[in-house]
Amino acid sequence: MPQELRNIAIIAHVDHGKTTLIDSIMKQSGMFRDNQSVSERLMDSGDLEKERGITILAKPTSINWRDVRINIIDTPGHADFGGEVERVLHMADGVILLTDAAEGPMPQTKFVLGKALALGLRPIVIINKVDRADGRPLEVVEEVFDLFVALDANEFQLDFPVLYASGRDGWCITELINERLSLEPLLDLILEYVPRPKQDLHAPFAMLATLLDSDQFLGRCLTGKVLQGTAKINEQVCSLDLNGGIIERGRLTKLMHFEGTRRVPVDRVEAGDIICIAGLAKTSVSDTICNVEQKHPLQSTPIDPPTMSVTITVNDSPFAGKEGKKVTSTMIRQRLLAEAETNVAITFSESEKKDSFEIGGRGELQLGVLIETMRREGFELTVSRPRVLYKQEKGQRLEPIEEVIVDVDSEYSSAVIDSLNRRKAEMSDMREVGAGKTRLTFFAPSRGLIGFQSKFLTDTRGTGVINRLFHNYANYKGDIPGRRNGVLISNDTGHAVAYALFNLQDRGVMFISHQTPVYQGMIVGEHNRDNDLEVNVLKGKKLTNVRASGTDDAVSLSPPRNLSLEEMMAYLNQDELLEVTPMALRLRKQYLLSHERKKAARN
Repeated sequence: MPQELRNIAIIAHVDHGKTTLIDSIMKQSGMFRDNQSVSERLMDSGDLEKERGITILAKPTSINWRDVRINIIDTPGHADFGGEVERVLHMADGVILLTDAAEGPMPQTKFVLGKALALGLRPIVIINKVDRADGRPLEVVEEVFDLFVALDANEFQLDFPVLYASGRDGWCITELINERLSLEPLLDLILEYVPRPKQDLHAPFAMLATLLDSDQFLGRCLTGKVLQGTAKINEQVCSLDLNGGIIERGRLTKLMHFEGTRRVPVDRVEAGDIICIAGLAKTSVSDTICNVEQKHPLQSTPIDPPTMSVTITVNDSPFAGKEGKKVTSTMIRQRLLAEAETNVAITFSESEKKDSFEIGGRGELQLGVLIETMRREGFELTVSRPRVLYKQEKGQRLEPIEEVIVDVDSEYSSAVIDSLNRRKAEMSDMREVGAGKTRLTFFAPSRGLIGFQSKFLTDTRGTGVINRLFHNYANYKGDIPGRRNGVLISNDTGHAVAYALFNLQDRGVMFISHQTPVYQGMIVGEHNRDNDLEVNVLKGKKLTNVRASGTDDAVSLSPPRNLSLEEMMAYLNQDELLEVTPMALRLRKQYLLSHERKKAARN
């Protein structure tokens, strides 16, 4: 007798607590021994996911509750990884919508919920973090209902159950006055409310590949839901693309399902199961893996095209090869090809000479995550400024437009509106949301938002929250002014000296500190005027035997401005590059020598 199943996805905005809630569910379902050491945010397995506190890859897990196996899929909450979420929803039969008790529904909530409702999934709404001092759970329930109505939910979906929870503390309740004990009300509600998967065991085997990753022992692993039939290990299968064309034929060398965070080998799978298979070399996401008798592919969502790209080349600075071990174009090319094979949201193309590579993605964060991962693996490379990818339609150039939702203290709203207007954004809504906050909604070209994050934090004194979501393609909006300030460029190679930096402080803000290694053509600071300026940061104090009172005071340096990798990428102008090594991130001019820069400017 096969075990009873439930398949459910958890969707929410960034930082609303999905992964923490799943941790608590896994701990309370009896998956771990009492004395077992368990880390926080079990589902965020990558180093970058743990550090940044965001989910980058969708991941399935499984628990047993009252003799029913519940497959739970943790999904990314950031818009740059939204393509992953859309496909994952095809594996689920129900969905948990998690919303912060203070922030309420946010843009990514709207995006993913719309997809879930369109697929006919029945939602369970959880208002999380109700113990927050600024929580307003009952108002948020009203906002969620309004969002359901705006997204054309049907009458069954509008009649959603509501739970109030603290994922971190591991409890949920049906009424705010109830005793706060455990997550049992949620687990029981999943069994009662989420429908069983449809199981046609007599049809030919067919599953939809939804996630693709690579395992050092198994090779390419495809995860998806078996939609019909059964399959055994070593069975012959073929894979079909969206048009029904045969991609390849092969054998199911490994069949696995999920237990907790582990993949466990099984001999047989059947309709309704979420499984992982190995043994197919060319099949990718959105393809149908099926019995050779099956002639028609399963319905799937095509992969969204990228909206932004960067050019990656070999590091050719004077410090090349000193800090990383993987420095050749061949090594970089192989790594990028491997990424494009397992990450379907990334596109790869190369120049004719195979010495520069264009990588496309959904946004600065997604591209930044790839570059940061390569940096930690020991690669050295240079990265260009991100640029948006245009579409040509009926002889017109179309550019990607994003919906931007900004929550700011009301006193800063005019500064934010002015900044976004300069970037060709159009405001569509402005409303008070209580506690002295204003919510502004804009439609802005993606290229106008490159580098806007740091300007936004300055304008709002670090108190604003900005969320972006791809909206559509629209006619080109015209030129957008770039960075106003020039840069300070080192005119020599060596180690920066505190005395020189002290004397240059009135010229602008420095990016480096005392004893930082620099080279000719490296950007060491931001000029407080609009032109670039070459400076000598190696100039020490001339030593003489003459002493005068008041001239030998200790040098006092202002702290340098530290930029993150994404901020550095956004800071670049067209004639500048970012040098990335395992030890350092450095801004530099494309042409390091002064006369080469003048020649390029004339041309």
